Amino acid sequence: MAEKTPQIDASNTETMFKPINTLRREPTRSEMQDLEIIASAGASFRPGDIPPPPDGGIEAWTQVAMGWIVIFATWGYVNSFGSFQAHYTSTLPQSPFQISWIGSIQVWFTFFGSAFSGRLLDAGFWIPTFLVGAGLQLIGIFMMSLSTSYWHLMITQGVVTGIGGGIIFAPSLALVATYFEKRRGIAIGLVTTGNSLGGTVYPLVVRALLPSIGMPWTARVLGFINLAGFILVAIFMRPRLPPRQTGPIIDWSAFKDTLYVSYVGGLFFFVWSVYYTFYYLASFGQQEVGMSFADSSLITTIINGVGLPTRVLIPVLADRIGPLNTIAPAALCVAVVAYTWVAVHDVAGVYVFSIFYGIASGAFQSLMPTGVASITKRLDTIGTRMGMCFSLVSFAGLSGPPIGGLLQDKSLTGAHIWAALSSTLCAVLLVLARVLKVGWKVNTRC
Repeated sequence: MAEKTPQIDASNTETMFKPINTLRREPTRSEMQDLEIIASAGASFRPGDIPPPPDGGIEAWTQVAMGWIVIFATWGYVNSFGSFQAHYTSTLPQSPFQISWIGSIQVWFTFFGSAFSGRLLDAGFWIPTFLVGAGLQLIGIFMMSLSTSYWHLMITQGVVTGIGGGIIFAPSLALVATYFEKRRGIAIGLVTTGNSLGGTVYPLVVRALLPSIGMPWTARVLGFINLAGFILVAIFMRPRLPPRQTGPIIDWSAFKDTLYVSYVGGLFFFVWSVYYTFYYLASFGQQEVGMSFADSSLITTIINGVGLPTRVLIPVLADRIGPLNTIAPAALCVAVVAYTWVAVHDVAGVYVFSIFYGIASGAFQSLMPTGVASITKRLDTIGTRMGMCFSLVSFAGLSGPPIGGLLQDKSLTGAHIWAALSSTLCAVLLVLARVLKVGWKVNTRC
């Protein structure tokens, strides 16, 4: 007797196959990035398991606020060294060239440490990384208050605070970047305003307190300011993405990426000149045009503070036309202003130069991390590639101020021309990076 063939109720066909139809939809770009992250961690996944970047909301903007505090306490503090340079030049027996090494070492460690700390963020170790870095920076500042010689300051202000800042600054930027996609430029731009405001506030504190309470307690006040901010960061700043357990500290494939190499090369030449300018402009005003210590310290405040509006407005423009389309013209503006330093011979000229240079350099600096994120294809490698970028740039921060100081001992004009040429090379390499990404098309966002 023949078996009956099972019958399928046609009315149930849609219900039976509905889950399959649902799963076969094309995942979005953000979902595909998140799938790569889960796959690299060895987890099972489905499209939609990890939501795309929120691009807003309380949690995301809280990370922006916490990232701002980190940059305020790290790069804001680093950028205020011009005030210390002017003070040390008048109180220590060492030459300005030797004193500039304190700031250069600090910049180098702050940049270089990010190569390792960026990968720690990707691996899921944000909290221990932050606690170690913040702790070291605070130890360096409070030990700086006990320093009585050049070498004491080199170790405390240069080495220890630099290492601490380097451990925490790149992961904080990369962490914020993972919360945003369409608004990433403005989010990172707002975070980097901490650089300008910190570089404005710290010199004002030094200028106000140093003559009245002395160097030891001035340094302690700076330490307590940072401590208060770090407590908030430890409580509220949290990574969004799951850890990527595999992968090297250094992404060697980046060095085969000519776009990445060109971009990092451009940043190198910018940093090479910008910290020479930031560190020496105050002492230039004091020694070359006869400004007092209080007035020359105000120059450090101005050059940092005037960049605050551009750090907010320029990233908004970058979100519309693209980071590379924005940072290359900003580099050209920095170079043009840098060439005018050779014409500065009086107090008014110092003030005018500091204003225009601060505006141009502030615009550029606000786009540095956003540019790295824009040329990084995988979201889960942003921390690693951003850390690599800043660690390579660290050697520019290490050598730039001393080279500029050595050159100006022989020819002040020669040092200023060197800084301007360095900024010009930066602009050329960033234009090259833009061409490598989208070609010579004018109306293309990149």
